[in-house]
Amino acid sequence: MTTYIYMVRHGDSLRTGVDEWTRGLSPKGEEDARRVTECLRNEGIDTLYSSPYLRAIHTIADLAEVLGQEIRLIEDLREKVWMEGNRQLADEDLLPALQKMYADPDFALPGGESNRECQARAVQALQGILQAHEGEKVAIGTHGLVMALMMGYFAPEYGLDFLLQTTKPDIYVMKFSGRELTGVERLAVKG
Repeated sequence: MTTYIYMVRHGDSLRTGVDEWTRGLSPKGEEDARRVTECLRNEGIDTLYSSPYLRAIHTIADLAEVLGQEIRLIEDLREKVWMEGNRQLADEDLLPALQKMYADPDFALPGGESNRECQARAVQALQGILQAHEGEKVAIGTHGLVMALMMGYFAPEYGLDFLLQTTKPDIYVMKFSGRELTGVERLAVKG
């Protein structure tokens, strides 16, 4: 039985120094969300899950409304906790930190998670979704790094280079037979 997981990376959001939980979509991100809906409305999505962060929820909220479905929130699908207080990392510090985190999966900034810790919690959540929805199509509102870490757990080619070429929004369809990843397809979000 084939299960399809639609990883929906959130739309554009403003990096304003706001807490990561409450950072929403920019006006462009709101348009991105409408484009995501158009891309997925006829895919036959059975269930919607999301990170509890507003930008991920808002990216699939219009889709949920069109499909007449609720979005189920799973805290362990949240983005990586970068540092103490769940603060944002400055743009100029992002790439060097990512390079260090991918070179050493146990490296973490003070008060933050390592890639290994983030991947473990997110993959456990994904495994639960796969078990609960075998043979279904499930969309997950997610974030770039946590998406790459989940995908990288199943296939090593989804590492840092993959993460750096993703866009906001972005959609990757992971095809599973049981718990085995059998294929990945990127869907074009027109706009």
